[in-house]
Amino acid sequence: MLVRNNLLNYKDKYIFQDTDYFKMSLDSLLLSQFVTINLRDKKILDIATGNAPIPMLLTFRTKAHIWGVELNKEVHLLGRISVSENKMKNQVTLIHDDAKNLVNSFESDFFDVITCNPPYFKTKNAEFENDNDVKAMARHERTLELEDVFRVSKYLLKNNGKLAIVHRTERLMEIIEVMKKYSFEMKKIRFVYPNKDKNSDLVLIECVLNGKPSLKMLPPLFVYKAKGIYSDEVKAMFGE
Repeated sequence: MLVRNNLLNYKDKYIFQDTDYFKMSLDSLLLSQFVTINLRDKKILDIATGNAPIPMLLTFRTKAHIWGVELNKEVHLLGRISVSENKMKNQVTLIHDDAKNLVNSFESDFFDVITCNPPYFKTKNAEFENDNDVKAMARHERTLELEDVFRVSKYLLKNNGKLAIVHRTERLMEIIEVMKKYSFEMKKIRFVYPNKDKNSDLVLIECVLNGKPSLKMLPPLFVYKAKGIYSDEVKAMFGE
């Protein structure tokens, strides 16, 4: 069922979602706040954009033009509706395509910044996948693997361009290996915890293409301070 929800606490801004698919996730909000964007950044790409929460949230942080690419047609159309409804079409362009095809659609060294909230799980065993194909594609690496993100980003990013991703903490070592393979240097990392009593389940990473070694370890981010109660930091991100 199609629903229209408020885009966080932004006045008169909305996001269209389908109750049969994934709704906008906290992961997307965290990544849109985490990525470094400078005044000189003019072209931004969001890979696996879904219904475009990250491109829309980034419009409040930058005047750069933002592209989002999504393979699933139905989810892509939801993003287009939201972008149109919010009068963001002059700043946000949504592409219905496989992200791997972008190397044929754009020149190399085109983007200043790339963001990605990719599928988290490697398994292709149907026993462990959601029966809903849209949800399964969003969660499992059916069409977009971790290495694809870095390979495509290496081609599309300018030298010293930034790639920011959110991923499962359990895959950190693999992320680092693939990052090095494609000449990215980690510059910033932040671990996300459900609460102070749980292990980290998500990690936010920003790396630079052909960057020099240096790493900033940010303080841990705790999502909840008590059961069902967001931490003050997360509340601030929601605009509360």
